[in-house]
Amino acid sequence: MDFDEYRKHDATGLAQLVAAKQVSAAELLAVARERAAEVNPRLNAIVRDIPAEPSGEETGPFAGVPFLIKDLGQDYAGLPTSNGSRSLSRHPVAEHSTVVQRWLDAGLVIFGKTNLPEFGAKAISESVVWGPARNPWDLTRTPGGSSGGSAAAVAAGIVPCAGANDGGGSTRIPAACCGLVGLKPGRGLTPFGPETAEMMHGAAVQGVVSRTVRDTAAMLDVICGGEFAGPYSPALPSESFLSNVGVAPGKLRIGVRVPSAINPKPHDEAYAAVASAVRVLTDLGHEVEELPEAPFDDAALARDFLLTWFVNLAWKVADAKRVSGAPDVAFERDTLLMAALGRATSPVDYVDAVQRRHEHTRRLSKFFESYDLLLTPSLATPPPKVGAFDLPMSLQRATDVLLKTRTARLLRYTSILDDMISDNLGWVPYTQLANITGRPAISLPLHWTADGLPLGVQFVAPLAGESLLLRLASQLEEALPWADRVALIR
Repeated sequence: MDFDEYRKHDATGLAQLVAAKQVSAAELLAVARERAAEVNPRLNAIVRDIPAEPSGEETGPFAGVPFLIKDLGQDYAGLPTSNGSRSLSRHPVAEHSTVVQRWLDAGLVIFGKTNLPEFGAKAISESVVWGPARNPWDLTRTPGGSSGGSAAAVAAGIVPCAGANDGGGSTRIPAACCGLVGLKPGRGLTPFGPETAEMMHGAAVQGVVSRTVRDTAAMLDVICGGEFAGPYSPALPSESFLSNVGVAPGKLRIGVRVPSAINPKPHDEAYAAVASAVRVLTDLGHEVEELPEAPFDDAALARDFLLTWFVNLAWKVADAKRVSGAPDVAFERDTLLMAALGRATSPVDYVDAVQRRHEHTRRLSKFFESYDLLLTPSLATPPPKVGAFDLPMSLQRATDVLLKTRTARLLRYTSILDDMISDNLGWVPYTQLANITGRPAISLPLHWTADGLPLGVQFVAPLAGESLLLRLASQLEEALPWADRVALIR
């Protein structure tokens, strides 16, 4: 099999070819590795090789299909999980993550780990230890984050599907930047063990980025469900998630909102992306209604999200130091700054922010009493240029002084939180809602800009709405096909 044939198939299709003995797992891996050797030097999507030699005896629904995992939250025994940080890049882990073991049990051939920002803390994938990942549709632009390496690899055809996870949009943002399907399952549906019960009080969940809805659905079937030492035994639907693909969702009432308190004037292409979605939804018979205001307090939600994110990052830095003995110089400036803000947060303020999640959830649940789904852009702008969020040199110097003198905590009395909301969430103001409320959401590649860049749209569903999202996504995929789009960088 050559690459042109390989890229015509999604993971499900490749597995079917292996099962029919029309191609071997070894042949597929050879094509994937050859494609990686060709494009990864420019993409920087894969940052660590994993020795993989298929036996030909693999079993499971994805037996023999090449696969990549993210270098955060997806441990592979005997290798480091760097979390995108120099502090952990040489510290091997003892056992597979539950989700990785489930992928292996499904027959996937895992041969590499993908790029990300340090500790997954940004919506771009530009770490010091690995360097920036690049978008295969335009190598000057970001593939998003934090699962940016996985998305870049899938969009470039190295693999048809790759591991991702999502604590604030880290699956959906890269999917939107790279023209892929990115589903964030609801809270507790996928495992983070065995070492961790859950991340960020359950706001972070495991998943994949893929080119097709059926791969996304089938992968959810593979990884969903509780684990022996886990915190939940999640309720699962009586039918498989894959069985929803191709099933009509019925007539849906969908509320649409584009402006946000964080970015009241999104890019024209964000409006165009939603307009494309509204046209096809209306043609399919759905009722779509523009909302005069957001069905939740998005400004308050953004502040609560970042405050809890900073405290979580402070813990991650402390934990990495305990595990590896790394000094401060092993961490990036931005990470240390955010961690300092986290340490400066009072316990009461932190618990207040966590407790307010229920207020945000109740407001969104009230919206779902009248609507089946919420539709937004996935991004407020096209994918930014690599390096667009680098701190100016003057601010770098000032930050270094504050960190060296241990006075960075004083920044909490300045406008820095509002500035970070504007600068870092301004282009991605829509995705945190689903994490804070624990609701499922999906980004679909329904729009391409005049410059040929993807810009996805997001659907947010009520609790246990994964099956509904998959039914609608497969209907949209049939009406507006995208799976044959592969970035053919040469």
